[in-house]
Amino acid sequence: MVRIDDSASRSKCWLSYPDEIREVEQYARERDWEQEIAIQLMARVGCRSSGVPSARPENLRWNGDGEYWEIRVRGKNTKGGEKTVRDAYVPTKVKENLDRYASERNIADDEPYVSKSESSIGRWVREITDHIAEDTGEERWYEVSSHDLRRTWATHHLVEQSVAVRVMMEIGGWSSYDAIEPYLTKPTPEKIGQEMGDL
Repeated sequence: MVRIDDSASRSKCWLSYPDEIREVEQYARERDWEQEIAIQLMARVGCRSSGVPSARPENLRWNGDGEYWEIRVRGKNTKGGEKTVRDAYVPTKVKENLDRYASERNIADDEPYVSKSESSIGRWVREITDHIAEDTGEERWYEVSSHDLRRTWATHHLVEQSVAVRVMMEIGGWSSYDAIEPYLTKPTPEKIGQEMGDL
């Protein structure tokens, strides 16, 4: 179930991973494949909505040293200033979907997978999650924003999967511990039970 922290002026949400992420992907795919790609780049690759249009086929490559797929994307400079470039980890299933999409939509290597603005991508997320809220009767979905997809991705890997903070900083584009600290939120009850159950 979508978890909400509304203690500040702007709500923060965390979706259950992977179930609710998969649900958002499915609703997006029903609307348009391009929207599913945008959702996957945020929720599975960790892009900010502003970085989604920078993802291009020419920047998707195999990292032979680490034996994984990565894509070069532009992102926020968490130290301030000009946007930075980073190589984001790409799960194999997302890579395969990107390949199929680029092939079937005739996207050239130097063209973006998603050729829409940051505001359009944010609007897609609001429309998709509003639709889920209407279908399920679960009002928490109305609070979900595009950044909550990245937040969910980061928190899932940092807190639930115990991925090393330095690894997440590298693939997620955080330049300092202060920048990544907000993503180290409270664990789910399932994680608490898993970690503490045998003590």
